[in-house]
Amino acid sequence: MSLPTREEAQALLEEHVKDDYQLHHSKMVALAMESYATEFNEDPNLWYITGLLHDLDYYEFPNEHPGKSLEWFKEWGYPEELIHAVEAHAFNYNGFETEPQNKLAAALIACDELSGLLHAYAIMRPTGYEGMKVKSVKKKLKDKAFAAKINRDDIAYGVEKLGLEMSDHIQKLIATFQENL
Repeated sequence: MSLPTREEAQALLEEHVKDDYQLHHSKMVALAMESYATEFNEDPNLWYITGLLHDLDYYEFPNEHPGKSLEWFKEWGYPEELIHAVEAHAFNYNGFETEPQNKLAAALIACDELSGLLHAYAIMRPTGYEGMKVKSVKKKLKDKAFAAKINRDDIAYGVEKLGLEMSDHIQKLIATFQENL
């Protein structure tokens, strides 16, 4: 099983995704995943690329997501860990029922939706991620009208599967995005 380089993965993403927000979201999730890989002493390239490519088919095939990606990843000989994580991140979505069986999959679930919520919050703040507080993010999480499409249950599920506290997870992603975006 082979993993593409970061450059190859980025080129694939740009080939299949034509939406600026979706490209930015993929980068955010990749950075968050890489941060967790470092914390858990896992392969940062595998985790980054899993985050970068997790929504590869969403722009072209939203009603089948992540089905096409899974087909492509198998055809391209990508690692089973990556394939499992991408499938599990769609748990209870478009008929997919695979639950996360490892930290990579749980982290993808935890990081995916929270990245979207943090992005929505950052663009409405004059200072973006700078000065963003966990307490304020938790208020936004409770406000179902804010970033209404964000699945808060997925965030909580992923955080629980990782054995983390929600506040710690939020702080980690804020710090990651402050440093890298």
